[in-house]
Order: sequence, then structure tokens, then C-alpha cells
Amino acid sequence: MCGRYASAQTDAELAKAFEVVDVIGDEPEPSWNVAPTQPVRVVLERAPKDEPEADAARLLRSVRWGLVPSWAKDVKIGSKMINARVETLLAKPAFKSAARRRRCVIPADGYFEWMKIDNRKVPFFLHAADGEPLAMAGLYELRPDPDLPEDHPDRWLWTCTVITTTAADTLGHIHDRSPLLIPSGDLLDAWLDPKLADADDVQTLINSLPEPHLEPYEVSTAVNSVRNNGPHLVEPVAV
Repeated sequence: MCGRYASAQTDAELAKAFEVVDVIGDEPEPSWNVAPTQPVRVVLERAPKDEPEADAARLLRSVRWGLVPSWAKDVKIGSKMINARVETLLAKPAFKSAARRRRCVIPADGYFEWMKIDNRKVPFFLHAADGEPLAMAGLYELRPDPDLPEDHPDRWLWTCTVITTTAADTLGHIHDRSPLLIPSGDLLDAWLDPKLADADDVQTLINSLPEPHLEPYEVSTAVNSVRNNGPHLVEPVAV
């Protein structure tokens, strides 16, 4: 699973890296220990609310990590839906509609995973060798609050989930699952395109994604607590 990651780049840096045309909401503080249920920045493409037939624009905005389906009776379900397995993405009721129409990417400097060593869980930080932000594949949802009027600014709850896949051989020794990563270029454009809505086309796109090549290194167990934050959390442990 993916349950913790670092995201310290500014909105301006993310907008440039992902060719964003509009940034929505206040810029969050950098975090080296992003955890489930917290607000996170995502990149998505969506037509303006008042012009649903217009071309979709690429946006950077904040949503809550932990997907809440539009039909969910209780928003607490989001804490159990921080990840979605790519193998069942287009079949599970909670994810299949979003997989066809509401795909996004969650930018990350890298993510944390824990490896069992001598009955201990040792944290590792996995990142791109070139320092570029990772584009973790995700889904987003909008869930209306039935107790609020339609024109209330807080009526719609925006949430997301990180899609996971079987870890590549080079990373599988750390953990058997990893985020599904989308490379920049045409594949990223296709992933974000809301017009690509046929389930078979989405599956074909998923099947075409290349194996990621990341560099892992051990970090301090300070990352184990969500109360800890700061750039020291991604510094390698001296060997």
C-alpha cells in the first residue's frame, strides 16, 4: 500500500512540471510526512462547472486523501479507501466510475515504505533518481452533503485515492505493493483526459505503463509518527 509520502514542492513548481493552467485554493505548507485524511494537492482535468461541454482544463487543487464515493452514507469510509488496487479498479463499485471519468495524479517527491528486517519494520524513501516529482496515479470523487443547500460553498467534498500495483522486481524486496506511476508526456496526457472514458481503453492505457525505476534508501524511524515533519525525514540514514 501507499500510506505516507513527501510533497515539498511549491505550487509554482508543480504547475510548471505538470503544465497546469489554473491553481485552485490556498497553497499548502510543504510536508515531508503526508498522511491519509489530510488535504493533498492533485492534478486533474475538468471542464468549468458552468460550461460542462467546454474543453477540460488542467488544474492543481486540494482534495482530502481517502476516497469517499458520491453514494457513501458516511464520509468516514474514506479512511479505509486511501488506496485502490489497479487489478480491480474497473470492477469495484467504489472505483469503477471514477476510473473511467475522474482520474488524477498525486504529485510526490517520493514515498515511504517499510521493509521487515529481523522482526523490525525499517522505513525506506523511494524517489526518482533525477529528482523529478513522481506522478502517482489516482482517482478523485465529489460527494454532496445532503444537509447543505446546493449553493453552499462546502456542499461538495473532494477526495482522492492512490492507485497501487504489484511492485517491480527492483522494489519488490522492500514491499510487494507500490503506487502506480504515470510517466510524463503522452501517457500522462491520456491518463488525465476525461474523454478517455471507455473501460477497455482505460485498461489498455494501464497495461501500457512502463515499469518505474526508483532509488530507495533507508531513513529514520522518525517518519513512523505523523506528528513528525521536516526535511530530515527524507535524509538517508548513515551506513
